[in-house]
Order: sequence, then C-alpha cells, then structure tokens
Amino acid sequence: MSTNHEAQLEEFSYDDKISKAFLMATILWGAIALFMGVFIAFQLAYWKFNLGLEWTTFGRLRPLHTNAAIFAFVGNGMFLGVYYSTQRLCKTRMFSDFLSWVHFWGWQLIIVSAAITLPLGITTGKEYAELEWPIDIAIAVVWVVFAVNFFGTLIKRRERHMYVALWFYIATIVTVAVLHIFNSLSLPVSFMKSYPVYAGIQDALVQWWYGHNAVAFFLTTPFLGIMYYFIPKAANRPVYSYRLSIIHYWSLVFIYIWAGPHHLLYTSVPDWVQTLGMTFSIILWMPSWGGMINGLLTLRGVWDKVRTEPMLKYFATAVTFYGMATFEGPLLSIKSVNYIGHFTDWVVGHVHAGTIGWNYMMIAGVIYFLVPKLFKTEIYSKKIANAQFWLATIGLLLYMMSMWVAGITQGLMWRAVDASGKLVYPNFIETVVKVVPMYWVRAFGGVFVLVGFFLMIFNIWMTYRKSKWVNQDKEEAEEVYKAAPLSAQPEEKDADSHRKLEGLPMVFTVLTLLAILVGGAVEIIPSILSDRFVEKDPRVKPYTPLELLGRDIYVKEGCYVCHSQQIRPTVSEKLRYGNPSVAAESVYDRPFQWGSRRIGPDLARVGGKYNDMWHYRHMINPREVTAGSIMPNYDWLTKKKVNFKMLPKKMNAMMALGTPYTPEQVTRSIDDAMAQAQEIAQGLSENGVSMKVADKEIVALIAYLQRLGIDTKEEAGE
Repeated sequence: MSTNHEAQLEEFSYDDKISKAFLMATILWGAIALFMGVFIAFQLAYWKFNLGLEWTTFGRLRPLHTNAAIFAFVGNGMFLGVYYSTQRLCKTRMFSDFLSWVHFWGWQLIIVSAAITLPLGITTGKEYAELEWPIDIAIAVVWVVFAVNFFGTLIKRRERHMYVALWFYIATIVTVAVLHIFNSLSLPVSFMKSYPVYAGIQDALVQWWYGHNAVAFFLTTPFLGIMYYFIPKAANRPVYSYRLSIIHYWSLVFIYIWAGPHHLLYTSVPDWVQTLGMTFSIILWMPSWGGMINGLLTLRGVWDKVRTEPMLKYFATAVTFYGMATFEGPLLSIKSVNYIGHFTDWVVGHVHAGTIGWNYMMIAGVIYFLVPKLFKTEIYSKKIANAQFWLATIGLLLYMMSMWVAGITQGLMWRAVDASGKLVYPNFIETVVKVVPMYWVRAFGGVFVLVGFFLMIFNIWMTYRKSKWVNQDKEEAEEVYKAAPLSAQPEEKDADSHRKLEGLPMVFTVLTLLAILVGGAVEIIPSILSDRFVEKDPRVKPYTPLELLGRDIYVKEGCYVCHSQQIRPTVSEKLRYGNPSVAAESVYDRPFQWGSRRIGPDLARVGGKYNDMWHYRHMINPREVTAGSIMPNYDWLTKKKVNFKMLPKKMNAMMALGTPYTPEQVTRSIDDAMAQAQEIAQGLSENGVSMKVADKEIVALIAYLQRLGIDTKEEAGE
C-alpha cells in the first residue's frame, strides 16, 4: 500500500516570484496612493496647495487618489494574497507562469495609464470608473487572463475540497467581471473620449450598482478570503467555525449585490428602489458580522501573542475595523440617518475606516507574514513594525473622528430651519468655513498613516538586504514538494452536501454567479427599462453644441467630485436650491452628474442665478465673489481654446445614443457654438473683460452652468 502511494506522488514547486513581484508593486503603489491622499487632504484645508496648475487641482487628483488606492495599492495587495494562498490551498503551482506575468505587467500598465490620463482630465466622470474606454478594455482583458489562470489552477489542484478562501476569490473574479463590463458600456467618440450608453437615472442606477459592489467585491470579498487563509496560518489555529463560514459566504454574495441604491436615497430614483437598497443594506449586518466573529474568534487563545506580535496586531485590527465599517454602512443606509450623512464628510470618514482600517491593516499583516517566508529571514525590526501600527491606528482615528465631526456639522447646518421657516445658515460657505479646522486634523491624520507606511518600506528594504547577506547573494532554488494528484485521492462517502460542492469548482462558480445575478438583475433591469417610469418633460431639451462642450469641460475638471446636481425632496433643500430634482431633468446627461459629495453647493438650478461675469470671476479667483472659498483658481480656462472641431463627432455619438439631435443641427453645430460663444464673450467684454475669450474654455463652461435648471425654472418658482 505504501509503495503504491509513493508511486502516486507527484513533484511540484510553487511560484513565489510572482508573489514577490506583487509584493513590491503593493508597496510602491501604496506609498503613491497614500501620498496622493495626504496631498489632496491638504488641498481642502488650504486651497493654495492646488499649486495653481491645471493638472494638480483637487478635481483632477481626487480620482487619481481613489484609483491608486483601490486598484493599485489594494488591487496589488489582493493579488499578492491570492497568488500566494491559492497555490498552497490547491497544492499546485499556478496554471501558467506566463499568464501570471501577463497579469502582473498588464495590471501595472493599466495603473500607469490611469496615473497619466486622470491628471490630464481624461475621464468618464463616473466615480471609481473614471478610466476611458481603451483602458476599460485593457482591464477586461487582464481580468480574463487572471480568471483563466485562477480557474485553471483550481482544475489541476491536488486538494479535493476547496477551502473557504477560494470561495471568496471565485466570487470576486466573477462579480467584478460582471460589474466592470456592464458599467463600462460606452460609445467611443475618439481615442480617449466616449459617452456611456446609459443616461440620467439609468446611469445613476448602473453606476452605483457598480460603485457599491466594487467596494463589496474588490475591497471586501477577496480580503475575506485572505483573512480566512492568513489569520489561521498566523495564529496556527483552525478557523473558528466552518459552518459559520458557509453561512457568511452564501448570504454575503447573495445580499451584498442588492444594496447599491442606498447611495441614491432622497434622489430621483423611485421610492421602491431606494427602500429595497436600504432594506438589504440593513440585512447585510448579519453576514458581515458573521465574518468578523469568525475572524476574531479564530484568534482566541492567542491574544497574548496579539499584544507582542505585530502581524497579529494588524490582522486583529483589520477584522475589528471590518466590523465597524460594516456596522456604519448599514447605519448610513437608514433614510433618516442618510438625510444627515449623505453628501457630507461623514461618508468620507466611513470609506476610509474601510480602506485604511480593513484593507491597509490586512495588507500590512499579510506583508509581515510573507516577507520572512519569501526572503527566508526574520523581519528586520518588530519595533518598527509596531511603530508603524500605532502611527496608522492613531492617524486613522484622527481621520475618522474629524470626518465624523465635519460630516455631522455639515448635515445639521444644511438642514437647520428656524421657527419662521427660514434657513439658519442660508450661505453655503458658512458650513465650509466651519469644517476647515477638521480638514486640517484629517490631513495630519493622513500624515501619520503615510509616515508609518514609509517606516514599513524601510523595514522591508532592510529585511531584503539582510536576506541577501544571509543567502550570500545567491538565487534560492525553488523548494520541491510532493503530493498525490487529485484522481488518486480517496472519496469521502460521508461528506455532507456542501463538502461535495467544494469538490466541484465549476458548479460552485455557476451557483455563485447565479447568486449575484439575481440581485443584480433586480437593480439593472429597472434601470434599462427606466423610460417606463421616467415621465418625460417636453420642456427639457438637449444641450446646445456649446453647452455640450462646456459640460465635457465640467467633467474634465472633476467638478462633480465637489458639487452635486440633485436637490433632495426636503424643506431645507427646497429653501436653499429650489424644487426637488426629478428624473426627467437629466435624461440627456451622459454621464449623470448627481454627485456624491458637497464641498461646494448643489448646482442643479444654478442657471440664471448669477450673471456671466460672476461665473467668470468665480472661475478666475473664487474668493473675489465668495469670501472663504476653498475652491482653486481655474485661470487656464481663459487661455485654453475650445475644440470646436470635435462637435460633429460628439453630437453624432449623442444622437446614436438617443439624444434627439437632427442631422441639420449636427451640420451647423460648429457655427451655432461659435455664435453662442461670441454672444457670451461680448457680454463679458462689456463688463470689463479685456482679453478675447470667445474661443476659450471658460465661455463654454459658463454656457453649461447657465443652462442648469433653466428648462424647468418656471416650475421651480425661481
């Protein structure tokens, strides 16, 4: 028997070079992402940190920071954990070394392309999905390469049952693919310009179905898989409850996908969709906390080591913040709480509790677990690792608490109405001035986190140098392992149904796909069929050619990251901005511009509120017309020429997507745009603007801003 068993053993080795590559990429992009976060935090605290340059404004750099944090830092950290653990859990090398490296270098090139295009203003204007269509295609291709490599590894595995970590990796791969493909559907206008196939309420529903679940299935599920692998390994204990992990997985992947509409409470979205999103968000408490309990109780019996071992500190803190963030998220989804929190900095604090508290801490724990194994030496300094931990923790607490204070202050000031029915704080700038001190606290909290990360870089570098000295600069030979092939393993006749399912990766994957598609369909189908519940308003007309160009400039400058265009149906909002927004008003908006934050006031009905000269002065130096403004100067708009030649292509694309332009309007679009621009420029000239601006971007932007809300102005009573 033993001789036959020995004959069945196969030799194999793990590919740790790819893990090392993702480790280095994680550290590099982590430093950049954190630096960018600190930099834009200081920009909000003091507007001059925008540096007066076109490509360094908050509107341009905020999307760069979010993409660097989510897809560069956290993405590479995810791949690091997945590639290392998948090989061990399957007892086999990755399906293809070639595909592993195509994935690695493809992902890095995508990140570099984002780092180049976003500061240049090349953006779709959709949060967390700002990258233009060629890069979106590249993302899809690289993701398919990753999927083929992962599922190929599952098929050739030597371990019959798939451990729980692999379940979460499966959910990540299939769901991210579905989300990315549906949300990125667009019609190209040029090499780096496109318009989404969805408009207005359709675009809002699809975008936040994607946006919420990008958080769920890119920032959460893969790191739950990493948690289930690395915490038991680090603690040298089995996972607390196998049954709880089953409940955690299936309930999470089924429920999470339904919760996207909670980003659209009090908007033009139908009430039943909002209520559905809120309901499933609250239900999410259960599976999320089931995962937290499973992670923390896996550490039971080793709490004394948690106090002394930095790696375990990071893991324990990460799971704790996961529990906190998944409590706060459903809390903010309750309509009465959302009314205070939405559009405020409270949401920013919540997001960073997840990305720093959960993702950063988990990645740091994984790095400190893997570095000694990958470089075959002890970590250079546990004291430095502990110092990094406390800097990150203190910095995050400063960040969160300052944003809680700022957000609740904003929400309460915006809604404050006195006994006579008037706004207590009618000027939006009063709120901005009030929260600026909290922006300073947040910025210095970010500095703590950044300094801690640089300590880790030093620690890892010294560990690497130490390993080279220990190994005398010789390349380590790959360790060879032996294991029986899958076909040689005995069947477990008494295994329960789920254990049997774990031996069928493709069936497991299909069931996971069906679980996420049910909730996804409930959200996406209504958005596709939204024409049936969006009552048309004949007064709402498509943008003029010049206004269309101005809208593209608005999107390019990232104005949507500070200004919303969605007035909520509440007393204070109506007093401040006018009648609540309705879905019919944004039927020609590609992409929609409802926004998710108000650093500045809502602009849904700003058209006609100020004259052209006010807008001109506001863009050149906002403090001339609004004392205390933290908005950067946009003086280059008076120097950059509008690209009138692109108008026919843009209008043809819009017409193909359903905007009711006529061929005649397309033909004369350039002449019409120039005529409207000349009219605005003439008015500015009469008010003292000496320079010729008829062909400059500032005029097109003014045309767009003056159009907002004009079509329904009579109804708004303005």
